[in-house]
Amino acid sequence: MSGEYLRLPAPAKLNLMLRVVGRRADGYHLLQTVFQFVTLCDFISLHKRDDDAIRLLNPLPGVPEDTDLTVRAACALREAAGIQAGVDIRIEKNIPMGGGLGGGSSDAATVLLGLNRLWQAGVTLETLAYIGLSLGADVPVFIEGRSAWAEGVGENLTPLDLPEPWYVIVSPPCHVSTARIFSSPELTRNNKIIKIANFLAGSQENHCLPVVAALHPEVGEAMKALAAYSSPRLTGTGACVFAPFGSEAEAICCRDHLARHHQVHIAQGCNVSPLHLALQSVGQ
Repeated sequence: MSGEYLRLPAPAKLNLMLRVVGRRADGYHLLQTVFQFVTLCDFISLHKRDDDAIRLLNPLPGVPEDTDLTVRAACALREAAGIQAGVDIRIEKNIPMGGGLGGGSSDAATVLLGLNRLWQAGVTLETLAYIGLSLGADVPVFIEGRSAWAEGVGENLTPLDLPEPWYVIVSPPCHVSTARIFSSPELTRNNKIIKIANFLAGSQENHCLPVVAALHPEVGEAMKALAAYSSPRLTGTGACVFAPFGSEAEAICCRDHLARHHQVHIAQGCNVSPLHLALQSVGQ
């Protein structure tokens, strides 16, 4: 970092469990889930400008610049802080889009935390999480930066210390619409509420999996392929599926076999976000 520039990671997340336990009057679903970060990351470059323009230097195809979450995050922070400031944003995409790995939400969180530092805006972490929630239900966990048990729409967070295995993540060749999954008449919405102890004892279902697999056979095929090596799960509403391994060598072996027919990543689970570790390093 200089006084004018930052390059920071935006980590992917896995949902180690996802339960749908109700629905609010406004249509949002009530969830229970467990978030864990992984070392698969996008990278966000932030270059402070001399004027107050906010520019995304490499917009994603089909996404207007002013609707991109990174631009919206920068605008929201500037308004909350009551400052005049500008920035050039560049995104290095490594996290598959539409895969349930939280890439867009993570990118937005990295912009909020990074610009709060770069602009010296002085906004509290609590306020950043509140701003993040207005951008997406997954943004607050990336702001808080700890693996967590989550309830509500995903914003009520309880930090968890979890094992940090290596994961193989398979990205099927399809884009799953979260809105379509949650609007499906086939989705069961009144599942039993459980406690953290139930998850730790092995309750790790994803209630979206039957709907996702029915709409996207590629997800079922990826689950079957990964099941030959470990116990696969779906992250979020998909499309990515993942499985834990006891060592990096085992994960690499699985990846090398599956990569002949699938897009595969390996990454290590981490209870502290790589973004927060990077920001701590910057501050030293």
